[in-house]
Formats: sequence, C-alpha cells, structure tokens
Amino acid sequence: MTSAVHHIATDVLLPWPDLDRRHGPWPEGVGVHVWDGVTPGSEPAEDVLARIGLWVMPYAVPDAVRLLPRLPNLRAVQSLSAGVEKLLPQLPAGVALHNGRGLHDASTAEHALGLILAAQRDLPQWVADQAAGRWEPHFTRSLADCRVTIVGYGSIGAALEQRLLACEAHVVRVARRARPEQDVHAVAELPKLLPHTDIVVLVLPENPGTVGLFGAEELAALPDGALVVNVGRGRTLDTDALLDEPSAGRLRAALDVPDPEPLPADHPLRHAPGVLLTPHVAGGSAAFRPRAERLIVEQVRRFAAGRPLLHPFPRA
Repeated sequence: MTSAVHHIATDVLLPWPDLDRRHGPWPEGVGVHVWDGVTPGSEPAEDVLARIGLWVMPYAVPDAVRLLPRLPNLRAVQSLSAGVEKLLPQLPAGVALHNGRGLHDASTAEHALGLILAAQRDLPQWVADQAAGRWEPHFTRSLADCRVTIVGYGSIGAALEQRLLACEAHVVRVARRARPEQDVHAVAELPKLLPHTDIVVLVLPENPGTVGLFGAEELAALPDGALVVNVGRGRTLDTDALLDEPSAGRLRAALDVPDPEPLPADHPLRHAPGVLLTPHVAGGSAAFRPRAERLIVEQVRRFAAGRPLLHPFPRA
C-alpha cells in the first residue's frame, strides 16, 4: 500500500513537451505527462491524473484550474505567474503552491521602462504623426534626472531600478513595510513622497490590502504633469479617480493592467488624453520561456528527489 502511494506521488504534469531534449533526461522513476490547457481532447486519462503529484500549470490559461478536482493525489502546484493570490483559495487543502517568482522580472521591467520612455518622449504622438504624414518636431520630457517612485518594490522593482539608474533617473523604493537597511520606505510614507515624484510605478500584487491602494488621495498628491505607470494589477489603481486627472490635463498614465480587464472597446480610458495602454503583456516577452523551462526542470528534479521546491507561496 505504501509503495502504491509513493508511485502516485512521483508523476508530474507539465505544460510543454520535450523539455528533456533541451535540458537533459528526467530523473528515473518520474512519470512525465503533458497538458497545455487549450488543445481540445488533450487532457490525460483519469488513471494518469490520479497519479499526478506535481502539476506545473499552463501559463496564461485562466480556466486551467478546472483540472484541480480531477487530481486526487496532488501535492504541489507550480504556477508560472508571479501573482497567485486568486489561485490560492481554489487549491484543495494540503496542496502546496509555488509561484513563478523571477520569471517575469526582466520582461516586466523592460516593458515598464518602455512605457515610461514612450510617455516621456511622446512616442505615441510621433507614431500618429508618421501615419498622418506630419513632420512637427518639438521638445519633450526626459527620463534622466526624474524622481521615480516604485510602489511594490520586490524583484521586479529591483530589475526596473537597474534599468532606470542606467537612464540616470533617481529611484525611490516603497514596499508594504519599511526596510531601512535597504533604503525602502513604507507605503504609509506615500503622502510625503508623492509630492516630489515625477513618475510613480505600481508593481503591486492584488490582495485585500492593495485593492484601490492608489486612489484619489494619492493621485492628488502627485505634482502636475506626473506620470502614473501600472504593471502590477489593475485593481490596485482606482480607475475612476485616475480618469479625472488626464481629462483635466493634470496627470498622464501608462497602463499595462487596466481595471476592468480586458478593457471594453468603448471604455473612456481608451480615449483619455495622455493615457497609453497595452493589453497586459509586460511579462510576455521572449525572455520568459527559457527561464520558465529552467524552473520547471529544477522543480521536477527536486520533487523526484524529495527536496523542497523553490518559491513556496504561503497559505493563510
């Protein structure tokens, strides 16, 4: 009986095939199965699902969670997303959750920097002028010498900071709690930091403490002409409060994660002056897949050896 349970616990379900061809053979005794979450009829048979102990969930397939009730011996889930707050309450008791910390740092930091530079250097205007055949040069803002406040300073924030410093910006770090040894301010200090901020970048997860965290009061504290960037979660920024600011010509915004999401075609954010939108693509660059593959392979090897998996996400 003990042997059968052990056999069940060693099978793994992955989103991509042929990882062993690129990263070396799988450990002996590990049953490796593949399900991408989208191909019709590709779900493993019930006897296979009953043997899965570790499931690496398909990336960007929200309804993949439908498989959870059919994994009776599941012990651990590996998400390829950094933010897993919405997944956590859907896991059965006793199933450990591991997130994709670090997989999206470079991609998201690059995208945030791209949004900032596009907004500061009026790239949307130049694109519109190109399409219209106009040639109307003018001076623009710059990123150099700007004071950039990163709210939600973690691994993505640190990756963004490296890129901002290369552009000669000044970076202010803000997290939930102050970390004086790392020169990180607490969120509670925002009222005194925001009036001196040229660009604020939100890299916040979504949880009860962050929903609506950046609202009318925080926006009002920013100086005229400031840029609000969000590459974290859409609901951390109050959309209604934000809309009042660009419409009045006071603030600008560059958002990868709007609220609601997806953004309706007729939503006023789409036409608000000084607002640049991208459709939640910050983490989706070519840098993601190789890093995700390396993490998957490492987790499978650890699981097979009975070693602790990387990036455990705490359950309340």
